[in-house]
Formats: sequence, C-alpha cells, structure tokens
Amino acid sequence: MRLMASFFRAYPLHTALMLAALLLSGIAEGIGLSALLPLLNIALGVEGGTDLVTTGTDVQSSVERVVVETLGALGIAVTLGNLLLIIVVVVLMKSIFLLLAQREVGYTAAQVGTDLRLEMLRAVLRSKWEYFLHQPVGKLTNALATEAHRSSESFVNGAMVITYLIQASIYGFVATALSWRAALVALVAGVTVIGLSHFLVLVTRKAGKRQTMLFTSLMANLTDTLQSVKPLKAMARVHLADKVLSRETTRINKSIRRQVLSAAVLNSAQELMFTIFIALGMYVALTIFAMELPMVMVLVIALGRTFAFLGKVQKQYQKLVQGESAFWALKHAIAEAKAAEEKLDGGIPPEFNERLEFHGVDFGYGEHPVVQNLSLTIDAGAFTTLIGSSGSGKTTVVDLAIGLIRPDAGTITLDGTPLQEVDIEAWRRMIGYVPQETILLHDTIMRNITLGDPTLQPADVEWALQAAGASDFVASLPDGLETVVGERGGKLSGGQRQRVVIARALVNKPRLLILDEATSALDHESEDAIRRTLENLTGQLSILAISHNRALVHAASRVYFLQAGKVQLVDAAGLAKLSK
Repeated sequence: MRLMASFFRAYPLHTALMLAALLLSGIAEGIGLSALLPLLNIALGVEGGTDLVTTGTDVQSSVERVVVETLGALGIAVTLGNLLLIIVVVVLMKSIFLLLAQREVGYTAAQVGTDLRLEMLRAVLRSKWEYFLHQPVGKLTNALATEAHRSSESFVNGAMVITYLIQASIYGFVATALSWRAALVALVAGVTVIGLSHFLVLVTRKAGKRQTMLFTSLMANLTDTLQSVKPLKAMARVHLADKVLSRETTRINKSIRRQVLSAAVLNSAQELMFTIFIALGMYVALTIFAMELPMVMVLVIALGRTFAFLGKVQKQYQKLVQGESAFWALKHAIAEAKAAEEKLDGGIPPEFNERLEFHGVDFGYGEHPVVQNLSLTIDAGAFTTLIGSSGSGKTTVVDLAIGLIRPDAGTITLDGTPLQEVDIEAWRRMIGYVPQETILLHDTIMRNITLGDPTLQPADVEWALQAAGASDFVASLPDGLETVVGERGGKLSGGQRQRVVIARALVNKPRLLILDEATSALDHESEDAIRRTLENLTGQLSILAISHNRALVHAASRVYFLQAGKVQLVDAAGLAKLSK
C-alpha cells in the first residue's frame, strides 16, 4: 500500500477525517449486527413484545448477554420493537458516517488530480530549455490528462480497500465473539480464497503498467499527427498515420481486455469459493455441532459479510494496482522535470541602456558544436539582423541572448554585467518575442494579445495594435477585439496573424523585440508592411531579427552573417551584394 501511504502523507487531515468516519460507520454496523441475535431469539422463541430478560430465556452467547445487559442498564426493554428500532437507528448512523467518508474520498480524489496536474505543469514550465526540447508534447498531454485521472481513481480505489477492510474487520470481530472457532476456520478459508486468486491481481498490475506505457506512446504520436494533418492530407498519406495509430490503439485494447477478463474471473471465482465455504460451514454447524438456528443464522450473516467484504477488498485492490503505475509514472516525470529546474531567482536587476555583447562564445548540443568563438554586439535602440543559412546558429544566438541556454565558453554581458549574474526572469520580462510559427489561441484577438494578463488594460492593447500596424484591420472586423481567430488563427491571413503576434510581443512595452524568422512565411507585400512597422519602432526599442529575407536586412542598422557557427559583420559592400 505504498501508493496509499503517499496519498496519506500528502493529505493527512482529509485522511484522518475519512478514517474516523469509516471507523464509526463500521462500529455502527457492528452494533446493528449484535442486536440481531436477541431479535431472532425473540422472533423464534418468545411471544412478541415480551421482555427477554424477565422470561428467563437462556442467553446463549456472550454477545447476546452484553447486548441485553447494556440495554437493561440504559433502561431499555429487550423487546422486538425496541430491537428493530435500534437496528434502524444504527443503520441510519452508519449511512451518515459512510456518506461523510465518501464525501472526503471524493473531495480528496478531485484534489489529487488537480494537484498532480498543477505540479506537473509547473515543473515542466520551470524546467531548463534543453530538458523541454526532449519532451514530446503528447507525453506531457498524456501526463496531465490520462495519468492524473488514473491516479485520482487509484486513490478512490485505495480508499474503498480501507473501507471494506474496516467493515470486514467489524463483522469478523462479531463472528469471533459469537464463536472464535468458527471465525478462525472462516479466516483460514478467506485467506485461502484470496491466495488462490491473487495471481489475477498480478495479471492486472502487469496490464496496468503496459497501458501506462502504451497511452504515453499513443498520445505522443497522436499529437504529432494532428499537428501534421494538412501535409498528410495534401500528399494523400493519411493512411500511414492511421496505420500507426491503429496499431497502438489495438495494443491498448488487448491490454484492457486482459484486465477486464482477470477482473471478471476474480469476481466469479471468489463468489463460488466463498459460497462453498459458507454452505459447508452451515452444514457442519447444524448437523455435527448441533448449534441453535438463531446462532447459526447470525454467524452466517457475520461470516458471509466478512467473506463478501474481504472479496471486495481484493477486487478494489485489483483496480488500485491497475492504475497505480500511472501515479508512479507521473511522479517520476515530475521528479525529472524538477531535477531540470531552471534557477531564475535572484541576481542583479537587468539594465539595457547600452548594449548586449557576446564575447568569444562557444555552444553545442552534446558533441555537436553550433557556434564557436562568437563575438557580436546588439546596441540598445538599434535594429540588428542576423542572416545565414539554416543550421548556421542564428536561433541559438537568440536562445543565448534570452538566457534559455548558457554558453559552454565565453561570456555574454548586458550593459557590462555578465548575463549569468543578472536576474534572468526580470531580463525576460524586458523582452518581446515573435516566433517563426505564428500559432494563435482559438480565442479572441484580445485574449491572444494579453494572454489573460489581468494587469493589462484596453489602452495597452490599443497601443500594441497601433505599434504593430494592426489597429486598422482589427477595427474593420465585425467584433473587433472580440473576434475569435479560429484554430491556430486560421480565420486570419498570414500577415494579420503576424501582426497580432507582434502586438502580443509589444503589449508589455519590452526593451528588446526579437523576431525569429517572423516574416519567412509572408508574401513580399506583407513582408514590406511588417518591415515598415519595425522601422517605425526603431529607436523606441531595440530590435533583433533573424531573417533570410532582404527586407529586414535593409531595414537593419547592423547585419551579422553566420555560417558554420562563425559570425561576420556585413559592411556596406556586403549589403549591396545582398540586394542584387
């Protein structure tokens, strides 16, 4: 029960309330069962309404004697009506306590799922960029959705294991008080049944682990496929993706079928074996030991319920082990992300009034160098453009400037202060970033610009739209800022999407605006319009652009050419050659 121990440590108060309510519910049920024996004696051997104590009827068990004496001390006559009323009252109390316990279980299960999702999300968002690059989006999606849900279900199943275990213990205690020999035999029988069927639990555990692995793989492939639907359809290759996804879905189906079969076999086998033991016990008690019928009936009820709850304990445990692998997989993923946490706190407050400089910077991924002995300057208030072929290291320069990655050698300084000594989070708040792929949320233009930041006012959004050259086209839309842009911004043109993304980067009034191939997918007219927008911004803020296109080259006050990880400042003659 290592899984439940982990939950209990995380939620001690909820656990204490749940256990207290379950215990009180079990005690109430035990009291009701204890009142059943004198009730049966009255019904079978005494006239209705006659006091059992005053008739001189032989009290046949210590349980019955305790009940009669307790009621006598409370001044309650041991009559048929009173005993029936007691049973109704204790059942009512049992139901109330069980309701309280189930409420705590439900609330805690919901909290388990929520906390795991938030813990995973925060750990991933705070992780280093190198870690994030190696995480398939589908894997993270599966962890936040499927694995968190299965983990909360495992808590519910674990709580039910404890519930049934308490109830089985209460019935077992009553049976022991009635006849310890019969209870001992029943205990041996119960352990035998559970031991014989335990291999089915192991089958389920194995199936659960396989499902966790397969769901992760399926979600990773599914996410990649959905992001590539258009080219797949364009090239009539949807059937290839369908083949891969169908194979993985079929493997999950087979695992679920094994799990369902083992659960069904466990249920049927338990019921049959418990019934055989109870029938055999009744026969021995009535024919060999000549026990009184009321005593045998109460024993059958107590032991039968004990068997039933022990069976439920194993069934719920089977469900628990089916989902526990999801919990441990999720906790492992959270631990990995936390181990790769990016340290952002503290440091010198950043200032960008003069320049951002690279001094002999080397960086590579593993044994593959990307930039070597890189030295360049990005002046405050200037428009700097980086050009070069794909793979030359342009995006790496941007990532180094942002502080997403750290140089292997050399230094990067911000107004003379080494970047590793600067408060990186504060520095990033001074940056506006426009990526190459202009993905928008399936939401309004307002939401896409503010990203839900409550500190931003409509005036901030209007300024950003104006600065990005987007105010006219937004004003022409029927719903203006409340226009929903569609999936990935599909209801807008490429140039319009780009302007909304630029407005998003400008709305916080950054000191440095970075454009990473931001115009590569635009036509010449849209690109020229974006260039004019950026030229109007020059001087108001600093601009660092990565581009293959000539428009952003000629708008720049300084151009660097990167090739094979090395950098060269492009002079006027070089710019003239580029223009041809």
